[in-house]
Amino acid sequence: MPRGMLPRITHRLPLAPLVLASLLTGCQALPGASSAAEPDDDPLAGAPPVSRGLDAESLSALLVAELAGQRGDYPRATRGFLDVAERYGSAPLAERATLAARFSEDARLLEEAARRWQALAPGSDSPARLLSSLAIQRGDWDTALVQRLAAIAHGAQEELTGFVGSALEAGADPRPLLTRMREHLASLDKPRHDSELATALLEAAAGERAAAEQRLSRLARAAPNLPELWQIRARLALEADDPANARAAARRGLAVAPGDPRLMLLLARAEIRLGDIEAAEATTDALLDDHGDDPELRLGLARLFLEEEHLPPARRLLLPLVGDDEAPPLAFLLLGAIAEEEGEIDNALLYYRQVSEGEQFMTARMNAARMLIADDRLLDARAFLRLERLRHEAYHSELVSLEVELLDEAGVNEQADALLDSELSRRPDDERLRYQRAMRAFANDDLAAMEADLRHIIAGDPDNANALNALGYTLADADQEGRLEEARELIERAHALEPGNPAILDSLGWVLYRQGDPESALPWLERAWSAMPDQEIAAHLIEVLWTMSEEERARELLEEARRRFEERPLIDELLQRHPALDATGRDDWPPDERTSP
Repeated sequence: MPRGMLPRITHRLPLAPLVLASLLTGCQALPGASSAAEPDDDPLAGAPPVSRGLDAESLSALLVAELAGQRGDYPRATRGFLDVAERYGSAPLAERATLAARFSEDARLLEEAARRWQALAPGSDSPARLLSSLAIQRGDWDTALVQRLAAIAHGAQEELTGFVGSALEAGADPRPLLTRMREHLASLDKPRHDSELATALLEAAAGERAAAEQRLSRLARAAPNLPELWQIRARLALEADDPANARAAARRGLAVAPGDPRLMLLLARAEIRLGDIEAAEATTDALLDDHGDDPELRLGLARLFLEEEHLPPARRLLLPLVGDDEAPPLAFLLLGAIAEEEGEIDNALLYYRQVSEGEQFMTARMNAARMLIADDRLLDARAFLRLERLRHEAYHSELVSLEVELLDEAGVNEQADALLDSELSRRPDDERLRYQRAMRAFANDDLAAMEADLRHIIAGDPDNANALNALGYTLADADQEGRLEEARELIERAHALEPGNPAILDSLGWVLYRQGDPESALPWLERAWSAMPDQEIAAHLIEVLWTMSEEERARELLEEARRRFEERPLIDELLQRHPALDATGRDDWPPDERTSP
């Protein structure tokens, strides 16, 4: 499938499971985040003073750096301060460079400056805290933890439980983090409760639930008045489908910290799981009384009941919201989903149509149209979408695209074709719809029609990286004689526009492989896989590794792909062409089984 194609609209909001993680855990602030300076302020005014005793060259360099900072040329200021800091081994100058870099909007430069500051001031926790924040921003949770532990070693009061919770929520691998936390615990002179709690979270996430429970039990005997301890015990019990113990833990925590909102939410979840809806409603009412009748809180509480498909209490929580002129769009969306679930089609349609333009808009229209089609009302669904296009011009293309998808799902492909052709005859430069028609042509093996539509897009928008990449990849994958160089040029143009796009990185690697250069292809495909592990990139990378006689790595990646992807048609196709890949440990296959097609 060509890369960069428009994503399908599949954001149907289910009634379960919906998670209230943001309400159950506090926000994880990023220490060291910069804030915008007032227009007339000097952002370097609070930096350490420049030391005396510099030679003429260094003094000149510092003056240039200071002037660059005053003019807003923060990269040049940073470089100037770093150069002199390096010459004199000056931590204050490295700190000044870091402060300038924070205003440069260059993350790499900021990290370079912070690392130099850390090297020159090994006893300071500030550079470690900043480096931890930068690592979090790029998703490198292991490095972030290393730096956070370094800050703690220098005396900083860094919080670890929330950090670990954020890391796990972001999908970080718990095992390397667990190893580091255990090393940290072993190095402590006296117990640190926050570190113990963070380690227990990681143990549970890594599948070592017994170790986590033992650790929490020890901590409960040593420090039973920690609300966070009972929060974690309740959360882990809910994850283990043990709502009775979750309720007991939440109640213990509330005895220590009456009214704690996170514990009350956990208690409500446990009561709902146990089917004690009356008690759960009393708990949620108490939360609303204690913390104000905030719409976001009311929405979150309603979703707790929806998570377990208890519709009436969710509806009761949501209805007071829709009488307000500032009613949250999500309230209408959820009420529509509840009405649909209860078979109230027309009522659901009314709610869905009241979702205003914004984040939930297309989800509501998709839900409404699918609901009508499921009720054997295809004509009504199409009439509804046409009317919505008239009411919401800004969403015209997206609504047409949605209707095309729904017609395809309904098996009336000729109507979908007719709709696209009709809309493009009136709006020939609509890139979204033309791109969608190109992808449909590709799916029908009509590469000429696909190429014509993509070239139309590129002619009107030469910097459309998606179209450039889709056309280049298609030509490369088709491996048409004499067109591989053209494919490479198109993909390189796309890469120049979006150098970090993993789909384009994959295309670059694939066209190089098609040109007979697997060694050059490999690093591009490895970068693509690291940034966006999907089955198509996996298939390309496995094939290149196999061609280069990297049999062990190819088979390891094959097994990982099998574990990761339930549907993997391109990998299955690869195995048909290279059956030896699937024969672990076989060395008696002929050499031509490891050559490219």
